[in-house]
Amino acid sequence: MGMNVGSSSGGDDPETMLDVNTTPLIDVMLVLLVMLIITIPIQLHSVNLDMPPPNNNPPPQDPVVHEVAIDFDGTVFWDGNAVPNHAALEAKMAEVAATPDQPEVHIKPNKLAEYGYVANVMASAQRLGVKKMAMVGNEQFLN
Repeated sequence: MGMNVGSSSGGDDPETMLDVNTTPLIDVMLVLLVMLIITIPIQLHSVNLDMPPPNNNPPPQDPVVHEVAIDFDGTVFWDGNAVPNHAALEAKMAEVAATPDQPEVHIKPNKLAEYGYVANVMASAQRLGVKKMAMVGNEQFLN
């Protein structure tokens, strides 16, 4: 930043300043940068879960648990019995969702099962209204 006090030649005309004042350019650049940062949407990759409120009282009776095992080839087992097709699985899930006090559904995928098979079972359960769903057997994925 510079200031012109007077000419060195002794004349009445001030000397022409040849420097460009960059302060306004920097101010505009900073304003544009702040606007860019504010307008970029925050990327949230999250799954919304409806968590139950904490309850310190033990239940009066053990809950009914249905175990859904998913084999490496996509075969689904309901309480140890193979489910013939996806429609039969959805019928069982709808039956669980229709009961007033829903039983728990424990989903236990095989270590070699593809993600699509597991996601398909979980999506069916969520779509049909199964509220008590859990993933079990995750210790097999530690290694």
